[in-house]
Amino acid sequence: MKDIIFDLKNIGMCYRKTASLPWKSTGFWALHDISLTIRFGETIGIIGRNGAGKTTLLKIIAGIIMPDTGTIYSADITTTMLSLGAGFDDRLTGRQNIFLNGLLLGMDKNQVSGRVDQIIELAEVGQFIDEPVKNYSKGMRARLGFSIAHNVDTDAILIDEALAVGDQAFKDKTSKLIKEKIKSDRTVVLVSHNMRQIKELCDRIIQIENGFALEELPVEDSIERYLKTQKKD
Repeated sequence: MKDIIFDLKNIGMCYRKTASLPWKSTGFWALHDISLTIRFGETIGIIGRNGAGKTTLLKIIAGIIMPDTGTIYSADITTTMLSLGAGFDDRLTGRQNIFLNGLLLGMDKNQVSGRVDQIIELAEVGQFIDEPVKNYSKGMRARLGFSIAHNVDTDAILIDEALAVGDQAFKDKTSKLIKEKIKSDRTVVLVSHNMRQIKELCDRIIQIENGFALEELPVEDSIERYLKTQKKD
């Protein structure tokens, strides 16, 4: 298992729902019997329709939530999960959130201070950097979140639809930066509906449908299968 950084076996995740009567609690299984191995330096795309279980799987890989069934092996590495403004405190300004998130992602105060200007420049939020994040648009939150995570040196980067917002210029910029991370032997797991991006960036694809992982196919075959499922809707 020398080059294996994540090894998931028979993972299942159930979200509990409480009915109107407390003794009639129910559960929704978001994932069923998922097994997945991720090796150092791979770029893996996770695809599937909305509600298929992609984000749940990403959170389990990140260690944010624990599954109800199955086992997980994680190597001794540093991991960053990038999603749309996840972890922001809406009451704090963008600048304050840079420090908060930087510290939460494992940077020390001096490291954050040394990179704050380049984080702000990449985020392209202008004078809003000193406004509360609650006043930000989704695009601004996504750009700031991406910029913070991009400036943290980690072994694995988990990306949840973060490149799906913003104008085309920013999408092109983030794609270029992710490519640079990939070339530097970072391990990347990317959840996206953008098949062009998936095809261009990913070595492997995992397709999740209704909580189940479909048989793994070569990248182009997997994309073709996914597009066929979209046409059936």
